[in-house]
Amino acid sequence: MRFHRPTAPRPARRRAAVRGTALLTTITAALVTLPTAAATASAAGPAAPTTAKNAPAPRCAESALTVSASVLAAHHPDVLRIGVTNRGAAPCAVDRIPTVTFGDLDGAAEPDPPAESAPYRLAPGATAYATVRTVTGAPAPAARTVGFVTVAADPSHHGRRFDAAALGAPPTGIRVWSPTTTWWRPTPA
Repeated sequence: MRFHRPTAPRPARRRAAVRGTALLTTITAALVTLPTAAATASAAGPAAPTTAKNAPAPRCAESALTVSASVLAAHHPDVLRIGVTNRGAAPCAVDRIPTVTFGDLDGAAEPDPPAESAPYRLAPGATAYATVRTVTGAPAPAARTVGFVTVAADPSHHGRRFDAAALGAPPTGIRVWSPTTTWWRPTPA
């Protein structure tokens, strides 16, 4: 003979709570597993193939670059055209914003348009250009005149010094008031 023990029926709320807890545990486990699966899939291979053309280039050594500067035109002595050429055999990167300083004044030309530092890739033999306005807006009586400008392709470089006469600037020197520079670009215009 078998004995049958009656079991007390579970209240409906308790069963719902048990089911809710089980569901919550299942959802939590799924959410934890999803990022892990995504990380594993991305570690297995990149979404797009990396090619030599879009691979990050190392920073250019200053010795592998030629930096140039000149007054854009005699009737625009406050506008300089600057350039940087990669003389190396491999692509390399400079900062997308040239570093241009003026004599012994503090600070450098501000980027126009405003931007943060970022790499600019130079192919072997390629030249990038930028334009520097030494006087932006109406100069105040406090505008300064300097005897030289220093241009660097990257803030980590010392740069090359250009005297006012070598730039083709007026004999009185280079006027400076709120200077700005464009980003490096592939053409001089």
